[in-house]
Amino acid sequence: MARVSIVTETKCTTTTETTQDVDFVQEDVQARVSKPLWLLIVVTILSSTFLFSLDNTIVADVQSPIIEKFGEVGKLSWLGVAFVLASSATIITWGKLYGIFSAKWIYLASVVLFEVGSAVCGAAPSMNAFIIGRAVAGLGGAGMYLGCLTLLSITTSVRQRPTYMALTGITWGSGTVLGPVVGGAFTQNVHATWRWAFYINLCIGAVFAPVYIFFLPRADPQEGVPLKQKLLQIDYLGVVLNVGAFTALIMAINFGGNLFAWAAGREIALWVVGGVMLLLFGLQQAFKIGTTTQERIFPGDLLRMPIMWLLFALMCAASTCVFIPTYYIPIYCQFVKGDSPLTAAVRLLPFIVLMVFSGLLNGALMSKLGYYMPWYLAGGILTSIGGGLMSTIDETSPISRVYGYSALIGIGAGMFIQTGFSVAQAKVSPSRASDAASLIAFTQNIGIVLALAISGSVFQNQALDSLQKLLPRIPREALRGAISGSNSDLIKTIPAETQAKVIHAIVYAMSHTYYLVITAAVMTAVGSLFLKRERIFVQGMAMG
Repeated sequence: MARVSIVTETKCTTTTETTQDVDFVQEDVQARVSKPLWLLIVVTILSSTFLFSLDNTIVADVQSPIIEKFGEVGKLSWLGVAFVLASSATIITWGKLYGIFSAKWIYLASVVLFEVGSAVCGAAPSMNAFIIGRAVAGLGGAGMYLGCLTLLSITTSVRQRPTYMALTGITWGSGTVLGPVVGGAFTQNVHATWRWAFYINLCIGAVFAPVYIFFLPRADPQEGVPLKQKLLQIDYLGVVLNVGAFTALIMAINFGGNLFAWAAGREIALWVVGGVMLLLFGLQQAFKIGTTTQERIFPGDLLRMPIMWLLFALMCAASTCVFIPTYYIPIYCQFVKGDSPLTAAVRLLPFIVLMVFSGLLNGALMSKLGYYMPWYLAGGILTSIGGGLMSTIDETSPISRVYGYSALIGIGAGMFIQTGFSVAQAKVSPSRASDAASLIAFTQNIGIVLALAISGSVFQNQALDSLQKLLPRIPREALRGAISGSNSDLIKTIPAETQAKVIHAIVYAMSHTYYLVITAAVMTAVGSLFLKRERIFVQGMAMG
């Protein structure tokens, strides 16, 4: 395994760390392979992030045929929640595993889990089997995503890293937006069924399998340490408490106001159990019960760095700015323009294309110039303007305004969507790169969950209140199904005059979700003022 010495310039001072001083040894893979092979390795690693993000949203357009096949509409919420729950509750655990075991083999294990989950979903004979498959895929997907970040971190220099982290963010964002498109395409194809929305993962995995097995760097942070000793380093109690706490809390957030009323006993029980488990997890980590400072699962010591708190908040804001337009623009187009789910998803392309361009520009210029603070400031300002304009959209607005305003959000959000990963990893020693990545990835997931939960509550509650006044004879649950898309044909049966009022009420409620985008963007711009005006992405490498 090739080893390198690392020279990192931070705060205008230079420190040198030899391979004896760090645990995580970087591998100069780029020097050992041809450029075409290096490109193939990068594409292979990025493909796993694409599949993870694709599966995060792919069920949006395949829910109806799944319900038609299996029934059990009461379990509809689990189609999306199972995946998000499994990935969010375990992502910190994956980060710790990458700091103990060989990155290559942990990554391969996560790929196998993801592919097994996809196969179970594709071949599912029942709704319960499908939900289990989604959970297994989410578990493996979280490991793949963090593995992508870890593998790219240990095979690139600090100076190169912003570009590669930008590629990761672009891949993640593209998969997220294209999920509904791919799902809708398979659903509407007469020669395929919704099952191929999951079987396709097996095909892509098979194509890249040789690269996974033969060309990925081994990257063992504790080379020579016996497996038994490594297994003893795992914070098993922390894993159980972490998974338990976030499972209950994520269920409470996603099911509240949707599957359960906020005041329902089961909803309150979820909050109580989640809160108690989270408290126990915090105490266990703080007092190192059954673990040590170095081995505890949550990298809490990193939070002693003020910049980590800022990056935490800014990543939550970035998730909000990206996911609310991704979710609500297609809903707007379906209600107002009468689009099919597939056509509505395609209308996101101006948003995603410019976000991709902005992200690439961000990575390239940060690598060259070294500054990161201006990207948060400029991105926050542009996104707040775009969010403010999107909040003015109504049912009479031409689609060109939707394209233009969402493109402005895409440009702004692309400037900082993945910047936090590069900054966090540059601020810690190479041995803590996986811990820093897991902390920011955890924040990204939490931001997504909170953004969609809060925006969903705002949208549904305001829309339902308005619709009940217009349609007092229709049960609230039927109206809830109409605005969520599972019973949208209900609106078509309403007289034209009333239908126009209903559409107006829905769009008006939808416009309020962009207040969250404005808030997150302004928070980003203000938060950027507390970041240092420094150059950190400058690195020299000398072979050891």
